[in-house]
Amino acid sequence: MPRYSGCLFAFFLWLSLSMEVLATSKDMNPILIICSYNPAAHQTSVTISDYMEGYTRLGGKRDIIIENMNCKSFSEAPLWSGMMTQILAKYQGGKQQPAQIILLGQEAWAAYLSQRDSMRVKVPVMCSLVSSNVVILPEDTVGDLDSWLPGSVDIFEDHMNIPELQSGFINHYNIGDNVRMIRAFYPETKHIAFISDNTYGGVTMQALVRKEMKNFPDLDLILLDGRKHTIYTIVEELRHLPEHTVIIVGTWRVDMNEGYFMRNATYAMMEAAPAIPTFTPSSVSLGHWAIGGVLPDYRKVGEEMAMESVRMDNQSGNTEKHLQIIGSKAVMDSRKAKEWGLDPKALPFSVELINQPVSFYQQYTYQIWSACTLFVVLVLGLFISLFYYFRTKRLKDELLRSDKDLRVAKDRAEESNRLKSAFLANMSHEIRTPLNSIVGFSDVLAVEGSTEEERQSYFQIIKTNSDLLLRLINDILDLSRLEANRVTLTWEECDIVLLCRQVVASVSFSRQSSDNQFLFTTSFETYRMETDIQRMQQVIINLLSNADKFTKKGKITLDFSVDEKTGMAVFSVTDTGCGIPKEKQKLVFERFEKLNEYAQGTGLGLSICKLIVSKWKGAIWIDPDYTGGARFIFSHPLKIEKE
Repeated sequence: MPRYSGCLFAFFLWLSLSMEVLATSKDMNPILIICSYNPAAHQTSVTISDYMEGYTRLGGKRDIIIENMNCKSFSEAPLWSGMMTQILAKYQGGKQQPAQIILLGQEAWAAYLSQRDSMRVKVPVMCSLVSSNVVILPEDTVGDLDSWLPGSVDIFEDHMNIPELQSGFINHYNIGDNVRMIRAFYPETKHIAFISDNTYGGVTMQALVRKEMKNFPDLDLILLDGRKHTIYTIVEELRHLPEHTVIIVGTWRVDMNEGYFMRNATYAMMEAAPAIPTFTPSSVSLGHWAIGGVLPDYRKVGEEMAMESVRMDNQSGNTEKHLQIIGSKAVMDSRKAKEWGLDPKALPFSVELINQPVSFYQQYTYQIWSACTLFVVLVLGLFISLFYYFRTKRLKDELLRSDKDLRVAKDRAEESNRLKSAFLANMSHEIRTPLNSIVGFSDVLAVEGSTEEERQSYFQIIKTNSDLLLRLINDILDLSRLEANRVTLTWEECDIVLLCRQVVASVSFSRQSSDNQFLFTTSFETYRMETDIQRMQQVIINLLSNADKFTKKGKITLDFSVDEKTGMAVFSVTDTGCGIPKEKQKLVFERFEKLNEYAQGTGLGLSICKLIVSKWKGAIWIDPDYTGGARFIFSHPLKIEKE
């Protein structure tokens, strides 16, 4: 009974603590996030996601409310202040009163600054994804916003009094250093063409450029304003820019018709002015059009925002400001710099290079390691084969010591010695040739200085010889399994006519470089029989491939017929090649037997065919009466005696 009382007491204690935590969370004022754009936008969504995850992990207990202003073009700017007023009015007083306000984006930041004086209750504010230079939002009395040229205000240099601003992550745009970068590379520059779009960010950066360009009175500023242009008219303006002009791309998202054009728009601009050097203070078009620029050191700030929110929760009475200015850095695209013949060392300040070419090893690491791994596997396979070979030889040598089978053992030993010599001689030749190519061209690949075309040629040579070496090992293993009777045929009923057509088509496709014509003839539309499909394909492919080696610009014909008297299906492969002398026709089925030592191949294909055909109790031979080339014939029983 005391045991159950203790459990009941623990349950009520847990319940009371949970109710206390819930009540505390319920009584706490929320954090209000006001976004300039839809929270689903990539940069906004990443920032909010990182912030909320970090805030929860760091022990933050306040609810988080997200409001969206959904700002688009600058033509809506007079409405943003009213939108901000309406949003803040929803959360005035009581439990809805936010403990913190987080402003994400330039438009939300500007809308807040335009009406903050009328707020009845001031709460701590954090800003993010904003810049230090702002433009005070216009009123309805401004008139035509397309031609309005506001002044740029710096919240630090112009000493804007914003006591509730306790934290912020503020980008700093350095137009002056961008102009100095341009002059370092192009000292004869007379005109600066600045491109900006029909957004608050575009108008703000244009105002900053007009302000900073007063420090360079010898340069003429050409404004390509998205409030007055579409992407098409700006492209036309770019085609008629005067000589000694350099382009600065500020922002581009929305044109005068409020059409959204992102990366494809800058590509269109690039094509309109391919001979004019281009720079950017904001990373727009960097990597495909802009050569470089001095731009903010952009980074993800969601986690740092969460830390600031937790700090403001824990130090509610502390009015000390924690504003982080995200400074600028010089960045250049190494590929564009090389294309334009520019040396980054000519700049009076340090520069970060992007898109630098990688080394040959870095570019082809996977291929190099794959080739090395394949080489090691093949060498290991060779050693394993040699191990089993010498092990077999040792067992044969032990038989020689048996008095009972002395003569038989002696004959076997002599035969074994002959086979060993033939095996080693053929293996040494067949393996050394592709290995020499693989090792030689691998060494060439490791040396810098080869062109891309030469490297691709070397890779193709390595791959061809690797395939040849792998085929040799596979043939040896296949031959050993067949001779050891470790292969079991899998019988399946199939349409043998369709199978032959498919094999001929496959071989013809795989040997597109061959000048030979592959044909199939039969008197049957279809014929069903039982066979091992895989082994049947192997025999036909070996015979067709063998015929292709010794035929130049001729015909290779596969024929299928049925001999009802003998109960055999008869297949023949006929070519118009060089033919085989009658005295050597029986030798071609021996292992490693090659009539032409300079022809590609291992000399095992026909030996494997003979073993497979014998396995299903058929026969294979060469037609001695055919003189137009060579004709190989093999048979297959129509009725199978399954093992």
